[in-house]
Amino acid sequence: MYGLRELLLKEQKHLQSIITKVKNDMIATPEGRLRISVDHGVARYYQCIDDRNGEYIPRDNVQLPRQLAQKAYNEAVLKNANARARHIAAILKDYNDDEIEQLFMSLHPERQKLITPVEPTFSQLQERWYSEAYEGKTFKEGTPLILTEKGERVRSKSEKILADYFYRNNILYQYEKPLKLVGYGTVYPDFTFLSRRLQREIYWEHEGMMDKAEYAITAIKKLNSYQMNGIMPGERLILTFETEQYVLNSKIVGELVDRYLR
Repeated sequence: MYGLRELLLKEQKHLQSIITKVKNDMIATPEGRLRISVDHGVARYYQCIDDRNGEYIPRDNVQLPRQLAQKAYNEAVLKNANARARHIAAILKDYNDDEIEQLFMSLHPERQKLITPVEPTFSQLQERWYSEAYEGKTFKEGTPLILTEKGERVRSKSEKILADYFYRNNILYQYEKPLKLVGYGTVYPDFTFLSRRLQREIYWEHEGMMDKAEYAITAIKKLNSYQMNGIMPGERLILTFETEQYVLNSKIVGELVDRYLR
């Protein structure tokens, strides 16, 4: 299951934060445990240290019952979180999202030719996806001719920078592949990729004139429509921005590629 390892790592980190917090909360706790006795709807609290019945806690001591109750709860949480953390650590020790694919890829090429994989490898899925024909957005007459290193026409120098980066790093993409957004219409994302982690398409939009009011309004409307269609930034939507003063940052591009496209 692609993405499971990432989810497990996130849960492991979450559990560790819980364990740390609970341990810190338990540094100064009273001795014993809390026993509660209810008689005619009235609760009485007892602090049990050496005997099971315990010593009665006067009503004016409201803090001690809370501390003992919290202590027992924290101990139960700590026990559960530690157990779950150990389970996750054991799974992560020898688990990889693509282990079934790797079983096939580890075979000799001649043996691979004789076998139909239980699941298509990502390379097979990506090749099939990349070969799909589509009709991109047309260029208006008079639009400057800007060609990428791959020989593909794009609309701006920034898009050329991005396309050339993908091309040099062997990252397959589809330029301005149409996408229908309910409530908006057809959009043409600057770049579309097939995500190995999600096994779904993800999109890269570069908004290059955000200091132009009319352009920014249109861009915001489009980006909101992505989200209304369940395509969220940081999940299936990668965003870069630019103005005349702040140009495309190559360091940010590299970090985004490492995070979402590797």
